[in-house]
Amino acid sequence: MSPLTRAATATPGRRRIMHAGSPGMILGGLLLLVGSLMPWVSTPVGHLSGAAGAGLWTLCAGTIAIAGALMPYQRVAFAHALLPGAAAAVLVLWQLARLMQLSASTDSWGKLLPGIGLVLVGGAAVILLRTALRIRSAG
Repeated sequence: MSPLTRAATATPGRRRIMHAGSPGMILGGLLLLVGSLMPWVSTPVGHLSGAAGAGLWTLCAGTIAIAGALMPYQRVAFAHALLPGAAAAVLVLWQLARLMQLSASTDSWGKLLPGIGLVLVGGAAVILLRTALRIRSAG
């Protein structure tokens, strides 16, 4: 047996970096990153970007989700899926409640609408929370 073959058989198998939730976490993290920079509120006079407010928080959450997708530890990956997903869901619900409150107080229903960025961040929150459940059931 050559030294090269012996060394290959003597070392234990490599740890896998990707885990059961990696694809969902990468997708959810990328949606958070893209949605954070896009318009969150559409008005008749223009759009309000998510980066001007709560979108900065979801931008950080997207980075955390992508980092968790590349860690081989399931407990850490679970936290990296659950926390950004829950934070993004809370921020989206808060923004939607604020839009409804502003529409009701100014009697301008249909003028303030959620933008595509807010929709993407909401979808990313659902994907990350679903991925957290998948990681929990796999481990």
